[in-house]
Amino acid sequence: MSDDSRKDAFQFWLMDMDDAIDRFVQSAPADVRSSLDLTGASLDAIEALVLARYKTPADTRSAQEAAFLDGAARYVGEVLRVATGSKWSIRFDDPKFVFHGLPILTGGTLTVPCCPLTTVTASTDRRTGRYFSLLLGNATRQ
Repeated sequence: MSDDSRKDAFQFWLMDMDDAIDRFVQSAPADVRSSLDLTGASLDAIEALVLARYKTPADTRSAQEAAFLDGAARYVGEVLRVATGSKWSIRFDDPKFVFHGLPILTGGTLTVPCCPLTTVTASTDRRTGRYFSLLLGNATRQ
């Protein structure tokens, strides 16, 4: 796939953000759905869903999990984006860049790029139940 095609695919991914998050929220269990309001307070509920679904990081790697992971990453990313004033971007210029070809958040109060997808999968290893909230707190601390 050419860089132009990948950039177009990223633009489509961005345009689908609100609908994709709505689909993700609607797929959540009813008892959790009401707390998913895209605020920092809702991050623990998302993390609980992720931890209940995946016992290890390896469990996230099957193709059947792509839609759930994308939804969780979008959700976490949008909460972080709004709270930090950052922007979605993607890099294809350097294959050695740790987040090459993955949507990332940059700018705002973020001092380093943040990849919500790898953040979600990392939570399955850390298993704190408050990993997303901790990241948000660190990213918004002045």
